[in-house]
Amino acid sequence: MTTTEFSSRLAQVRPSPSVAAKARVDALRAAGRDIIDFTIGEPDFPTPDHIVQSGMRALSEGATRYTGSAGTPALKNAVRAKLQRENRLAYAADQVIVGTGAKQLIFNAFAATLNPGDEVVVPAPYWVSYPDMVLLNGGTPVIAPGTAEDGFKLTPAALRAALTPASRWLVLNTPNNPSGAIYTADELTALCAVLREHPRVWLMTDEIYEHFAYGDARHVSPLNVAPDLADRTLVVNGVSKAYAMTGWRVGYAAGPAGLVRAMTLLASQTTTCASAVGQAAAVTALEGPQDCVADARALFELRRDRIVEALNRIPGLQCRRPDGAFYVFPGVLGLVGKTTPDDRVLHGDPEVSAYLLDAVGVASVDGSSYGMPGYLRLSFATSLAEIDRGCQAIAEAVEALR
Repeated sequence: MTTTEFSSRLAQVRPSPSVAAKARVDALRAAGRDIIDFTIGEPDFPTPDHIVQSGMRALSEGATRYTGSAGTPALKNAVRAKLQRENRLAYAADQVIVGTGAKQLIFNAFAATLNPGDEVVVPAPYWVSYPDMVLLNGGTPVIAPGTAEDGFKLTPAALRAALTPASRWLVLNTPNNPSGAIYTADELTALCAVLREHPRVWLMTDEIYEHFAYGDARHVSPLNVAPDLADRTLVVNGVSKAYAMTGWRVGYAAGPAGLVRAMTLLASQTTTCASAVGQAAAVTALEGPQDCVADARALFELRRDRIVEALNRIPGLQCRRPDGAFYVFPGVLGLVGKTTPDDRVLHGDPEVSAYLLDAVGVASVDGSSYGMPGYLRLSFATSLAEIDRGCQAIAEAVEALR
């Protein structure tokens, strides 16, 4: 087939850089290379056993059939109870939808609301899929740049500058992938004040990393400080990160009933529903003991401290201590312009990332893919031993530059 036989929208869309990076890691390992993988955005430990056992029981009890397109009543009720208990947010059953991961729900929200010419404000650095999902649904992503000086967070001034009469959504991701930034209550209050000036603009708040907040940092949902925006806010979350359930593919969202109905209609004509067994296991995750989440948070905080300390000892790297998620986002501008042992000049962060992979087998994702040139994203969802080994390898690669 020729490219003319495909949708013109595909020409605007890139493969997911993080998925592509993981594919390169898998290919190199299959070829016999020893690769230290800092690309993967998922916990490195298995789904907690009590959740696995509940999934196995559900299978034996017949959870092998279609469910309603918005999710099972049991999981929707578990989501409602979780949002009330942990986030102080109240929703009716018809305001909650379950999907095959949070990613599908974000896509369906855009598909249900965007028309040609509509704009979506996406603060940088951003999760790699937001802009491309906007493009696939006929919208225009408008990137609102952040800076390290602002903690990689959207400011009210930057938001105000990005909004136009064509703006349809603002996407907020807190804690943030890739920077680990967490918006405070005061910061969210200031951003919501700007949104009140633009009543046509909806707010999508991606809170998938909410349980991974370290030190004194605390996750706050925008609706905790601006409940009056509930009629135009979609809260997106899931069980993938907190419960190490990435492969179970279960996400959930809560918002206005009309939007949820539209998203459910799209699900009925695309995925039909999330897997029945995955939904049954997710009920146990949300309703069962939460010690596993606290244990994971403590482990990730230990890993965060180790990788930040190690990276900041390497000349040319500058790494802020992230407040949340499980990524660091070190600046690598100190390496740009240097020459590798085989006489290649590192012109930017993509070349730095490629050099580390080629020279010492350390896999990362370039910051340009997240809308923030001059940085790398490294996941610390790996063991302390791999963190130590990887940072030592990076130090050796940097020392070889001239």
